[in-house]
Formats: sequence, C-alpha cells, structure tokens
Amino acid sequence: MHKRQVLTGFAALTGAALALSRHARAATAAAAQRGPALLTVTGAIGHTNRGPLDPALDQLMVKQKIAFQKAMAFDFGALNALPSVQITPTLEYDARPHRLRGPLLVEVLKAAGVTTGAAGATVLLRALDGYAVKPTLAEVTRLRVVLATHLDDEPMPLGGLGPLWAVIDADRVPELAAKPLKDRFALCPWGTYHIDVSAA
Repeated sequence: MHKRQVLTGFAALTGAALALSRHARAATAAAAQRGPALLTVTGAIGHTNRGPLDPALDQLMVKQKIAFQKAMAFDFGALNALPSVQITPTLEYDARPHRLRGPLLVEVLKAAGVTTGAAGATVLLRALDGYAVKPTLAEVTRLRVVLATHLDDEPMPLGGLGPLWAVIDADRVPELAAKPLKDRFALCPWGTYHIDVSAA
C-alpha cells in the first residue's frame, strides 16, 4: 500500500470519528436542553416517555387523585415542534379578541399515539387549579380545540392563563357564539397540564 493511500485512509477515518463525536455532542446537548414537562398525557395512548406516577414527586397529581403506570410528557419545545394554528376568539376576561397560537389538541394526542378515530373515546382535560372537563374525542376534533402556548405572540406564563390553555375559537362555532361570552369557554381549562384519554 502506498504511503499516500494510508494517509488518505487515516484522514477519512479521523474525519468520520470527528463527525460522530460532533453528532454525539449535539445529541447530548439536545437531551440536556429538554425542558420540564408542561403536559402529561395518560390513559389509552400508544407512545410513552415516562414511567408511573411518583407519589413523592408528582405532588399536584397526587392531590388531584391522578394515577397512571405510563405517560407521554411534552415540554415546550416538543409542543412547539408540532404544526401550529392561530385563532382569535373574543375572551371572556376582557371582552376583546386575542391571538392564541399552538397545536390542535388532536395533533398532540396523535403524537401521544392516540387513535383519534376511536368512536366514543373521551378526553379528560385537567387544569392546575383542579378544574376538569371531559369532552368526547369527536367533540375535540369537531370544535378544533387548540392547545395554546402563545397569547398575542408571547408564551403564556404560569400564574396567568398558561403555560398551556385548551381553547376553542368560540366566535366561529355557531352554537358557542350564540351563548353569552361568559358561557362560551366551559370546555376550555386554562392552565391545562394533564390529559387522560379513555377508550370507548
């Protein structure tokens, strides 16, 4: 073998090793940058990335009598990586239209491995303050419920309506638009942090 071939082969191997090393560092950095879970989806799901409820560390869930053996947890980055939509409902709190943006709730459920065509399936949406509603999966799909992450182009803070709000563009749903403003958002828990999916 010629000296030139040996050097060329060594350079190629070194370049490949450096590329693998860069890839490994990037993957490690991405894992380290994963943020805290903002949403936990349990029940009839097909994808999981966390184990059972921890009675010592999942205190809010324990207080709200939530129990599960497996779950799919989403951080802010994972939710924002999903296709997003924007709606502009008039909100009950100030009677003004606001821009709300985030993925459709049905897309979040698909990402958790939920079979979205299951007839009779229900979706229990639970808020930080304990408020909970249980629409059918068909209603969530028909009403185009959005899991909003942004209000007027800004991330929603904890302590306000966020960080997540399961919300409907009520102005554009005839049966909701016909109701008084204060009654249009009964299916829209702000501070949504847990979803439990029940099969039919």
